[in-house]
Amino acid sequence: MDKSFTFLNGGLKAATDVAAGIAVFGILLVVLTQVASRMLNVPVSWTEEATRYLFVWMIFLGLAAGFRTVETARVTVLLAMMPKVVRRLALPIYVLSCFVFFVLTGWTGYHLVQQQFMMNETAATLAVPMWLIGTIMPLSSVLAVLAIIESLRTRRDLIELADPLSGMPEIGLAQKSLPTSEKEL
Repeated sequence: MDKSFTFLNGGLKAATDVAAGIAVFGILLVVLTQVASRMLNVPVSWTEEATRYLFVWMIFLGLAAGFRTVETARVTVLLAMMPKVVRRLALPIYVLSCFVFFVLTGWTGYHLVQQQFMMNETAATLAVPMWLIGTIMPLSSVLAVLAIIESLRTRRDLIELADPLSGMPEIGLAQKSLPTSEKEL
């Protein structure tokens, strides 16, 4: 079986990439509706709020998608300058910190959705329950944790960065010297 495609990976791809793409397409349609309605002098009040909520969904789904494909922002330059012992600890630190972050995000999101549901809160102009909009927070946290697990299985080499500066000499403070003549420049 191909390691790059599994049931989990396919499900995560559909849940993150496809759903985020639908949100982007929804933003495009809503903004075009907003522009057209203003040009026709009949502005529609719900478009701004709908754009905002679709944008929130797109961001949270994109966050989970980024962890699935290991396209998250990391400071690898600093990691490359560390000794090999520290570089070996980078993977467990990465996984543990991401896991803790998403567990806390999911827990907070769950309680937020629970509060919105109990208070029967609705969006101002859309008449949509706010718990439905807020559901993306715990949902994306679960998707991101699953994405981290899947990326560990299929793209571990990208996460580890075992030798980020392969082929480059190690530079220590004692080895570094400034040129003393024009020939050395």
